Amino acid sequence: MPIARVNGVDLYYEETGRGFPLVWSHEFAGDHRSWEPQVRYFARRYRVITYNHRGYPPSSVPADGAAYDNLTLVEDLYHLLRQLGISRAHVGGLSMGGNVALNFGLRHPEMAASLIVAGCGSGTVDRERFLAEYGGLAAEVERGGMGVLVTRLGAIPTRQVFRAKDPRGWNEFLRYLGEHSALASAHLIRGVILRRKTIFELEPELRRLSIPTLVMVGDQDEPCLEPGLFMRRLIPHAGLVILPMSGHTINIEEPALFNLHAAEFLTAVENGRWGSWSAA
Repeated sequence: MPIARVNGVDLYYEETGRGFPLVWSHEFAGDHRSWEPQVRYFARRYRVITYNHRGYPPSSVPADGAAYDNLTLVEDLYHLLRQLGISRAHVGGLSMGGNVALNFGLRHPEMAASLIVAGCGSGTVDRERFLAEYGGLAAEVERGGMGVLVTRLGAIPTRQVFRAKDPRGWNEFLRYLGEHSALASAHLIRGVILRRKTIFELEPELRRLSIPTLVMVGDQDEPCLEPGLFMRRLIPHAGLVILPMSGHTINIEEPALFNLHAAEFLTAVENGRWGSWSAA
């Protein structure tokens, strides 16, 4: 089992394929398995790295809530790549993982050849309601376990289109979610989901981000639409893809479309032809 000891924790990771490194960072409700459609596709031409964040077995599950915050997740990824001997990579992520990818680019721009930021920005708009909803959810998960989280996340409107169009994939998603740690999930809600900067609060940093960036969002993912457009407007070399009739977990809900747009983006970047950006 590939385990890397980094930043005070053990991180489980997988490497598939050969070529320039491409790393994917998973969402709060997912884990490394969430990227299987991308691993199978992109490993034909890239060295694809997927991993479990701290709190997701078989990675370490720290008992102390202070061990969970957004910048710590970013530094976990930084140290993982360094340990794997990777000095530069394409960095992508979805939702919580998209936020990690974005902030990785902000903190370690020299290591990011490009960024793919998908389904990112929940909690940026309608902030007070978001804080109340998720603050209560953390306590419920602590009391009732992962069954509570499966039920609650399974009922979120932004995920219902996935449930309707792909029941088999939806049931697999819920099954994997149910295998996560309730303790870590509660800590992640409080320490990461509720405390990270909103996309609007990152405005000064976004304006200075010179890395070619692809922002992706589903048109049914209402909380992420405005943040997605905001990123497209502020990041100097950002493009925006909105997938039709798609919800929050677009990489497994619409893997063919997701892979198509991501592959076209990576090809453009690697040839110095991503819009107003060109390779030095």
